[in-house]
Amino acid sequence: MKKLLFIGDVVGAAGCDFLREKLRSIKQEYKIDITVVNGENSAQGNGITPASADALINAGADIITTGNHVFRRREIYPVLDSVEYIIRPANYPDGGAVGRGVCTLDMGSYSVAVVNLMGTAYMEPLDNPFAKIDELLEDISTPNIFLDFHAEATSEKKAMGHYLTGKVTGVFGTHTHVQTADEAILGGHTAYITDAGMTGAENSCLGVETQIIIDKFRFHMPSKFNEAEGDCFLNGVVVEFDEKSGKAVTIDRVIIR
Repeated sequence: MKKLLFIGDVVGAAGCDFLREKLRSIKQEYKIDITVVNGENSAQGNGITPASADALINAGADIITTGNHVFRRREIYPVLDSVEYIIRPANYPDGGAVGRGVCTLDMGSYSVAVVNLMGTAYMEPLDNPFAKIDELLEDISTPNIFLDFHAEATSEKKAMGHYLTGKVTGVFGTHTHVQTADEAILGGHTAYITDAGMTGAENSCLGVETQIIIDKFRFHMPSKFNEAEGDCFLNGVVVEFDEKSGKAVTIDRVIIR
């Protein structure tokens, strides 16, 4: 049996710092073999930069997934093209987006594939994620497959989890930054959670200063989103799985304050 730790969207410098402070002890406590971190909000002011990606890797991440903010900072483009451990949603249309949507990690006696996809309900009109995952699964040789499904609608995430039951080891929702309490092993095989949550300032609106968001909803005026300050928390899940069959055995939510 092996264990994979998936950590929800890391927000800004505060999130990166808290991850660096806590990740080593979390990996020791849970005896983690592989760590995957969503880093699409890890840069100051949103997006991901080479510096924030380095901060996540130096903290202990093995693979970084992203989402709809991945291309916000152009300085990350050459990195996406040159490294395999930072991935972006695979269902961006072919021919226009830099980077890749799948990373396969060779662990010696076994391997693990991490796939990144983005939902289309209330999001960018990308290629159909259900058709894309079918296409990707044809080329993935390991049974140990984990999906970061970066999506807005809970129904779309639920549908993807049920669609992939028995086909992948785990489906983790990201994007909404609020950890859900619906972790489950679907069909006795696939670990699932609608949203893994976020890592950053807890007293905030999804990592942003609360007054900015309140005023945005009250007055509908353009606003600069500043990262919130204060005590942080880390959200994620730990999945134990049989590396020979790709079958998930347990999924446990993690909240570290």
